[in-house]
Amino acid sequence: MLTASRLLLSAWALAAAAAPVLAQAPAASPAAPAPQSTTGPTSTIIERVLVRVNGEVFTQSQLTRRQIDALREMERDPSKTLEQQIADITPDLLVAVVDELLLVQQGRELGLRFSDEQFNSAIENIKKSNKLDDAAFEQVLKQEGLTLEELRQRFEQQYLIQGVQQREIGPSMTITLEEQRQYYKRNAEQFMTPETVTLRELLVSVPTRTEGGREVFSVADEQAARERIEQLRERLLAGEDFDAMAKEHSESATRGSGGLVGPVNVADLSADLQKLVAGMKPGDISEPIRVARGFQIFKLETREESRLRPFDEVRRQIENAIRNERIGPETEKLLARLRAQALIEWKDDALRQLYEQALARRNDEAGSDS
Repeated sequence: MLTASRLLLSAWALAAAAAPVLAQAPAASPAAPAPQSTTGPTSTIIERVLVRVNGEVFTQSQLTRRQIDALREMERDPSKTLEQQIADITPDLLVAVVDELLLVQQGRELGLRFSDEQFNSAIENIKKSNKLDDAAFEQVLKQEGLTLEELRQRFEQQYLIQGVQQREIGPSMTITLEEQRQYYKRNAEQFMTPETVTLRELLVSVPTRTEGGREVFSVADEQAARERIEQLRERLLAGEDFDAMAKEHSESATRGSGGLVGPVNVADLSADLQKLVAGMKPGDISEPIRVARGFQIFKLETREESRLRPFDEVRRQIENAIRNERIGPETEKLLARLRAQALIEWKDDALRQLYEQALARRNDEAGSDS
């Protein structure tokens, strides 16, 4: 199902009108509790403010919504209660919420604006890529409990965050040719092509029958199958065409294609088959091997050895890898500066403590990785 988070991702993957960005903004780790009941005699509901960030408020209902979204996206741990899972995710969620507010505010300070044209373009791209008409799109929003205006606010938030990253972090993201070459040398194994082989197979099965819930076969049937595949192999060694022989005699699913298998990565073959093809040259025909269904012989058609892809071929991949390594630390530097300049007023002391502990833990982890 197309969830709200996937709506957001597909919008930014497809919205051509959006400004170019260097990387995804730090994902807000959503998290947990079910919405509190609002039943009661009063008709006016006053929102409980949890924190003010430079005067902008984040409320209890917003936290609850973020927690619900998070629980939908995360893999549930059956060993933990819902309350325990909420407790696990809420500290990091609080950090993410404050960080998002700071980045969005910075985007507005920089004069970034998300236009109606950009929003409409994003919506049309979502509908087109997911083959949704207007009614189906509205149904998706309804299932997620979102209004069109709320979806627009989410798009705008991501647009502003990505715009800030581009403006504020862009200058530090310049990657020189020498840096790319050094990365290429240090990580050569990432750019190796896998060794592949193309085979032909011919299978002679051993008839089985069920006795006591088990598949059994007779020694005589096994010996007959062994003798038959030996005879077929002798004919192949004498020069008969493997393609034609497989089409006529093989009992494998590849019979129609003349026993053709591949090309396949050698690493994906069974250990026994890897050992078998290791000593073969193109054109070689293997000895018969016993498999679950009977006896098989293989012909090695081609072998492509593993090779290092040329630098120019993987240069864009290298740029993206270096950029992804940098974006997190650079964004954290920016956030540290914004936090130092911000007025963050917690209205709930317990949540403030959770926030500060999660932030301290993240800073410690960042320090140990540097």
